[in-house]
Amino acid sequence: MSNYPMLNVFWTMLEFFLWILWFFLLFKILTDIFRNHDMSGGIKALWIIFVILLPFLGVLVYVIVNGRGMSQRDVQQAQQADAAFKKYVREAASDSGGSGGGASHVEELAKLADLRNSGALTDEEYQKAKDKLLA
Repeated sequence: MSNYPMLNVFWTMLEFFLWILWFFLLFKILTDIFRNHDMSGGIKALWIIFVILLPFLGVLVYVIVNGRGMSQRDVQQAQQADAAFKKYVREAASDSGGSGGGASHVEELAKLADLRNSGALTDEEYQKAKDKLLA
């Protein structure tokens, strides 16, 4: 009935998946080129031209040459975003006013979260302490 065998469906899906994956990698590399402050503008322009004119080779070479730096920049950006979020939460909690102990509860919750993230508290201990604090 069908002129498109199951193996062809599999290969088509695999090719589509790899094509989408390659586009994600391409956009990841382009954003990394722009946020890399160690490169000069000329070097960034050369990398962009290389990645656009010879896309597969350009992406592969960029990952080989700058792969470690890409991961370090990702970690650094995640840490900055986490620090900014924690700062925002602390400022929002202290600006909320209302009950006098509200800010101290937020500070205690932040301390508990830091202890859990550092490994000093298990998830169970953290949950018990949080429930006790919020009760």
